[in-house]
This record gives sequence, structure tokens and C-alpha cells, in this order.
Amino acid sequence: MTDSTPGGPSSGAPSSGAPASGASSSGAPASVETVEAVVRQQLSQALGGRRGMAEAAVPTIVFTVLWLTTRELNLALIVSVSAAVVLLLVRLVQRSSVQFVVNALVGIGIGWLFVARSAANGGSEQEQALAYFLPGIIYNSGYTVVLALTCLVGWPIVGFMVGSVTGDPTAWHQDKQIVKLCTRLTWLLVLPCLLRVLVQAPVWLAGNSGSMDADTAVAVLGVLKIGLGWPLQLAALGAMVWMLTRNHTPITAPAES
Repeated sequence: MTDSTPGGPSSGAPSSGAPASGASSSGAPASVETVEAVVRQQLSQALGGRRGMAEAAVPTIVFTVLWLTTRELNLALIVSVSAAVVLLLVRLVQRSSVQFVVNALVGIGIGWLFVARSAANGGSEQEQALAYFLPGIIYNSGYTVVLALTCLVGWPIVGFMVGSVTGDPTAWHQDKQIVKLCTRLTWLLVLPCLLRVLVQAPVWLAGNSGSMDADTAVAVLGVLKIGLGWPLQLAALGAMVWMLTRNHTPITAPAES
């Protein structure tokens, strides 16, 4: 929500003054707005900027630090929720978007449910602490599979961002250059999720099975969750911006019947 797909531009991408490959056949005039500009704008909104990514990281930092220093699981959960609530209140006072703080709260809530389930099954406090990180691994696994499938079937998810602007959610698929560009961009979205799973899942399994000390596993997962969170997302975004600045694929309006 990925493999080593090429980072460079499509060799056949039209210049800013040329029509997209589907424009000539439909006869629709190209908009002055390009696919790249649309995707850059929508990605910026989706990530929430630096503040949104920081708000997503704060609860994890609080939980990990408190668990490792106090070994009080409930305290770590309560304080991490409280930190997110404070961030939410600040957003409300400033009358700015609360989307990213709410996302963090939802993530904490799901993690708390996994902790409660582990406790109900007789898990130790160490196992409960590990359970807090399991939803993130599951989420990234699902995101990886879904986004990869959209590329493999030829309907990359980024294409629907373009469709939301043109007014026709599927018209972009008629232009092979746009499909190629959106496929590459979608693979770049998949890469961070795939990397998180490949790195975090073995640590979680090792801590849960006893082959790694549970406290060490929690500490490593906390660091990885933060380090592979917004920094990795920024790296992927940087690669996408680089790709987008090298292409100028016009958006064409859907042909009128």
C-alpha cells in the first residue's frame, strides 16, 4: 500500500508539448495538467507531509521506550494512546486535518486488541508486547500483495489517482504510456511495504519462538518500525518524485460519446 523495477522514465514518454498516445485517437484535447503533477499532489496528501509522518511515529516511540524502561505493558499502551490524543487535540485546536492522528489511534487500537488477545490466551508480558507489532506486519503483507496484484493484472492503483482527476476512473488505461508510468510508481509504493515484512517478520517470529530474547525482539521491532516507517517512505517518495520530474505525460479528457 515490490521489486527492483526500473527507476528511470519510460523511453517512449511524450514530452510536455506532445499528446499522450491515447489523445490522438480520441481527439480530446490534452489538459495543461500532467499525470506527474496529479500524482505528486495526491501522494503528498496521502503521506501527510513531515508532520503527518511524525505523528504516526510518536506513539510507537513512546510505547517502545516505556516498555523497555518500565516493563509495564499497560502503562506503555496508555501513554502511547495519550500522546496520540494530545496530538489530536492540537490538530483540533488548529482546525487542521486530523486524518493522520486518527490513523495512528486506529493503529494503536488494533495493536491493543492483539495484546488483549495474547493476554487472553495466556501469553506472557513479553509475548503481549510482541503482539503489539503483529498488526503492522500483517497490514504491510496485505498491502504488498494487493498493490503487486494491481500491477500484475495491468491495473496499477496509482492509475486510479489519475482517473479521479479526469472524471473517468478507467479512461487512463487506454493510454499505454500512462499505464507504464503508473505501474512503475505503484511498484515503488510496494517496495517499502515488502521491505518492512522481509525485515520485521523474521524478528517477530524469532522473538515469539524463543530463538531471540523477547525484550531484544521488542526493542529491534520498535527501532525497525520507526526506521522503516517515514524514512523509508520518504526514500520511496524521493524516487517517485525523481521519476515524475523526468516525465511530462499529459492528462487527456475522456472522449465524449
